[in-house]
Amino acid sequence: MTDAVPTTEGKGLAKSAGALAGLKVIDLTRVLGGPYCTMILSDHGAEVVKIEPPQGDEVRDWGPPFVEGSASYFIGVNRNKRSLALDLGKPEGRQVLMRLLEGADVLIENYKPGAMEKWGMGYQEVLSKRFPKLVHCRVSGFGPDGPLGALPGYDAVIQAMVGLMSINGNADTGPLRMGTPIVDLATGLYSAIGILMALQERNRSGQGQFLDMSLHDCGMALLHPQAANYFLNDRRPKATGNPHPNISPYSKYRTATCEVFLAVGNDPAFRKFCDFLSLKALPDDPRFRTNGDRLTNRDTLTEILEARLAAEDGHDLCERLLKAGVPAGPVLHVDEAMNAAHTAHREMVTELGAYKGLGTPIKMSRTPGGTRAAPPRFNEHGDDILARHGFTADEVSELKAKGIVVGTRRT
Repeated sequence: MTDAVPTTEGKGLAKSAGALAGLKVIDLTRVLGGPYCTMILSDHGAEVVKIEPPQGDEVRDWGPPFVEGSASYFIGVNRNKRSLALDLGKPEGRQVLMRLLEGADVLIENYKPGAMEKWGMGYQEVLSKRFPKLVHCRVSGFGPDGPLGALPGYDAVIQAMVGLMSINGNADTGPLRMGTPIVDLATGLYSAIGILMALQERNRSGQGQFLDMSLHDCGMALLHPQAANYFLNDRRPKATGNPHPNISPYSKYRTATCEVFLAVGNDPAFRKFCDFLSLKALPDDPRFRTNGDRLTNRDTLTEILEARLAAEDGHDLCERLLKAGVPAGPVLHVDEAMNAAHTAHREMVTELGAYKGLGTPIKMSRTPGGTRAAPPRFNEHGDDILARHGFTADEVSELKAKGIVVGTRRT
């Protein structure tokens, strides 16, 4: 995709320089967790230089669908970035990187732990001394040490190993991988938070620091309330499917027109819900008086509710319940959600020229973020990035001739 100049012609576009304007990020990450992190930063004004290996970020190939040779998987997490293709396997490539790090605030990479040290660019021995204000964030599967240290990790594998799959699904399906790459996305979110924390601390100390982020830890941090339940009762959490393990009614129910999800989180809300459905006797029924009672008798309560809801128009019912203060929503497909009126109102679909993606969920009053440029083509901005960092035209030509700067993806 081409680099699009920010314009008023589009949807979900950035309307300010952004809260992170002036922040310079050197992004060596590939696949999802790291790129998702840096897209969050770039949405809010950070200058992100995406340095790709000669083969390119492999998710450019994770399709179909494709646009101009890049898969949707790449397009979905790489807007607002500038691309430089650099062979860091060669000493000259690493020398270029060191020049790019001059004046950088953040370096983020997801190489195998030890790779940067092997290249003579480890944080402790080299980078922290040459660039004392640099925040270096490393994303890995399991961290650098321990029983699984430095071993490779992918989202679904981590879902399996930290217990997330075991609590997804039900007794019939067995453990299920979650439909979205939740571990990668959470790692990107936690990494962005960690980077911003380190930058805030730098304002006080004047010093950068190293962030050790792992898919393993971020995936495990998502185990709520299952871990909390286990710590208190010492019982293995089980997959419950749609029903909440600690709350009832909090599940999916059938109506005449669609399935709906009801989230009745406490006793007053249950009474309001029952009054709305003209089931006024239920809150005083000993089987359903408290949340604990409703959990114990969940199956019976589900039968009563589905019988009552069977003739309802689910969409209309949910709208009326929400207006009455009871959380409820129709179970929509992705295409339905993307085209919903509230999605448009919240600018959660962003468009700029041929580019279309999910908008930023972070809505700021004075410094709103959003789309500034479409995801870059491979090495689209290489010459400009190098020129801005003081490389002469002759130096750039020499780097290209030696295969240090790569114009076409290698296979």
